[in-house]
Amino acid sequence: MLIDFIQYQFTQFDEMAARIQAAPEKYINFDSVSDFYKAQWLNDFPKGTTWSATGLDDGAEQFYAIIEYRTHFLKISCVDKIEICSGVHA
Repeated sequence: MLIDFIQYQFTQFDEMAARIQAAPEKYINFDSVSDFYKAQWLNDFPKGTTWSATGLDDGAEQFYAIIEYRTHFLKISCVDKIEICSGVHA
């Protein structure tokens, strides 16, 4: 039996993205961008996942982040409310 590791990692990414979308209050609680980069749950994404964030520093109340693994992505926007979307780049 052959295992498609890329597909397995896509599934791992999508499952983590779904957990964040289902309970954002459990994952999205930062006082600074630095807090985002220290979040332990980022390690639950597959190896090779990249992420970046902006906002929150210097008294800002807005926060944006993008988490990507190959073609799959999770976008997080916290302006007036938390908005999260995930998908696959074409």
